[in-house]
Amino acid sequence: MKVLISIDDTDNLESRGTGEIASLIAEALEANGWAKTGIVTRHQLLVHPDIPYTSHNSAMCFPADLQEGALEPVIAFTCGFLDRECAAGSDPGLCVAPLERLGDGAELIDFGQKAKRQVLTMRDTYELGRRLGLHLSEHGGTGQGIIGALAGAGLRLSGNDGRMKGALEFSGSNLLRLEELLDHPHIDAVRPFDGGELSPDTLVEIGEKPKTVLRHGLSVLFVSPLSRDGSEANWQTTHRKQLRGY
Repeated sequence: MKVLISIDDTDNLESRGTGEIASLIAEALEANGWAKTGIVTRHQLLVHPDIPYTSHNSAMCFPADLQEGALEPVIAFTCGFLDRECAAGSDPGLCVAPLERLGDGAELIDFGQKAKRQVLTMRDTYELGRRLGLHLSEHGGTGQGIIGALAGAGLRLSGNDGRMKGALEFSGSNLLRLEELLDHPHIDAVRPFDGGELSPDTLVEIGEKPKTVLRHGLSVLFVSPLSRDGSEANWQTTHRKQLRGY
């Protein structure tokens, strides 16, 4: 069974972040033989005075392909993990969404997109979760983290939202050709940030902590024009500040 596991608001300003907690959960599911998991994505939600959050109001989500009969053990383990590990003062929420229950996914995707633009309620969240047969649970505080958790699952399902957790690592030169970038296991495509196409002989300068984003279901590395004297490259990896909307 393929599922999306999404969590929101598990941290405070001093604790380890929600992304790290999501990664630890994914690692534990694999270590216990319950699932094969995919990369964690970060999904930016609306920042608003009526929404409790620590610093950026983002949800974390990852896909998991579960072994037969593993759904309930995975839910129980993840709930227990959040109960133990979530920080004081946080409002943690969990969503586990089996893909086979989502139909075309339109309702869940729409919920995720709305969460980037408007304030949603716990009632809205539970109503949709019940209708689709998803697991939603509160793990402290106000419980409002379920809203972001459900939204994170919808945004991941869309295939067009989110930054991949962690920075890409490259060995050797910081100047790489397009084909070399595409050999990286975590890069599916390289595209200009402002649109257009790249020639096969494109040379890219690798900047600080490059990240990929989720576009059309692919892990995409964005690049931007570079016109600095002394550089052989005419493109550079797009700075992470420009990716904040993802």
